Amino acid sequence: MRVSMRVDYGVRALVDLAERQGDGPVQSADIARRQNIPESYLDQLLVMLHRAGLITSRRGPHGGHVLAADPLEINLRAAVAVLDGSTAILGCMDDPSECQLSHSCSQRELWQKVEDAVQSVLGNTTLAELVARQHALHS
Repeated sequence: MRVSMRVDYGVRALVDLAERQGDGPVQSADIARRQNIPESYLDQLLVMLHRAGLITSRRGPHGGHVLAADPLEINLRAAVAVLDGSTAILGCMDDPSECQLSHSCSQRELWQKVEDAVQSVLGNTTLAELVARQHALHS
């Protein structure tokens, strides 16, 4: 599975917000600087995350972005689905009708096992866990 730049940047932004949960709104320029993400691209990702309900945003001089839920409640499966539209490793895993051979594909069972493992890891990894890992790296 290849992780897109959109997912990488989006998850980094979410972790940044999770690290600052409870400190008030965080401005996108600050996230962009800390995470080395182009601010114009980050703004697009933040709009996506806002529309999906993962973050709340407020404009103005005291505005910024905050997580819409506790970091323990936001898992990577939800974030990846918002940022990439799908977490499936192959199109035929989402929609078997995309492949004329899916009913007789000898590889399908293998790819399903990989898909299940990816879904399990993403679904069981929360932003809170990533924040804890981040703090452990910098301790």
